Amino acid sequence: MQITKYMKTLTLLSFLFLGICSLNAQSTPPTENDISKYLKFTNDNYDMGKITNGKPVEYNVDVQNISNSNITLDNVIVGCGCTTPKFTKNIVLTPGAHTIITLGFNGAAIGPFSKSATLFFSGNLVKPVSFHGEGVQ
Repeated sequence: MQITKYMKTLTLLSFLFLGICSLNAQSTPPTENDISKYLKFTNDNYDMGKITNGKPVEYNVDVQNISNSNITLDNVIVGCGCTTPKFTKNIVLTPGAHTIITLGFNGAAIGPFSKSATLFFSGNLVKPVSFHGEGVQ
């Protein structure tokens, strides 16, 4: 009788564990391919062309919410210290709204360069952006 009670408890816990695991498996975060369903980006792979060595330059990434829900810009992380972001942290993008993220580069390059930044939004939406060019004397 004691063994039967133990088996029922073990079976119940097994089903509970499997149920929790299956729920977690279904809630995967959106991938970069999914982000295009929610946000539209302009200049997410920008060519700066030839820039003068040591002369700082900036460019803008335009982000538009194309979904039916509010999306928040949580953070922008740059790939190195030579790149500086300007943005409004925690700005809420209502459906149809735009925001501008300005990425600055200190111009400390001679020859071809490529730099990156990662944009983090609510709902586990993540977008890598990049810019490239050539530093000249």
